[in-house]
Amino acid sequence: MSTNHGKFLWYDLMTSDTKAAEDFYRRVIGWDAKDSGVPGQSYTLLSMGSSVVGGLMAIPDDARAAGVPPAWMGYIAVDDVDGYAARITAAGGAIHKGPVDIPDVVRFAVASDPHGAGFMIFRGLGQQEMVPAAPGTRGHVDWNELYAGDRETAFAFYSDLFGWTKAMAVETPAGLYQTFATGAAPVGGMMTKPAEVPRAGWLYYINIESINAAVQRVKDGGGQVLHGPMEVPGGSWIAQCRDPQGAMFGMVSSSP
Repeated sequence: MSTNHGKFLWYDLMTSDTKAAEDFYRRVIGWDAKDSGVPGQSYTLLSMGSSVVGGLMAIPDDARAAGVPPAWMGYIAVDDVDGYAARITAAGGAIHKGPVDIPDVVRFAVASDPHGAGFMIFRGLGQQEMVPAAPGTRGHVDWNELYAGDRETAFAFYSDLFGWTKAMAVETPAGLYQTFATGAAPVGGMMTKPAEVPRAGWLYYINIESINAAVQRVKDGGGQVLHGPMEVPGGSWIAQCRDPQGAMFGMVSSSP
């Protein structure tokens, strides 16, 4: 089994206005952007310095027709996309697209857990295996957070599939927040979603230098700050935001 199996290794944004979204994230996060160069694919690569961190694309026609809104998606590495697609459906989840190939690049499938939270599974088709970014790396997703339909059954679903393990649990006013690890260190958390949250879903937190400065850039760029900035256990600062096209994202920093 690959050392990357079960880990979040890639993130991309499906959006209704790719140029506006690119401009917004360049300004807020500091990413560079360039076309991927994959024949027949309009896909923008987002990078911080020399490190590619994710992608940006228009919402596909079939997804837009189905009412899929702008959203960030996380990609979980698996050794066998077809086998895990079958396991996801057997465990009560769903496969919405695929498995399909982008030739010589990746084989992937669009999935959701039993409560409807969407995610991707993938396997790279290139010779070189992706290397996860070190925790705290600027411009990379540093935390993966699930607002679950039900925390315990959601954790069982992901743990049985991908081998995730429970880490520290924290009592909050909204209920138990269970952190989880996909290797040695915790990489995310999950909680049963509050009643006012309409649907289960993942939220990805991008590491930035100063939370207050980044929050101001979100506002100046036409985005919304939904919650925060606030300090969380461990001393980090977070904010939950929505970009001008409506996609939710988080930011995390070691300083206010």
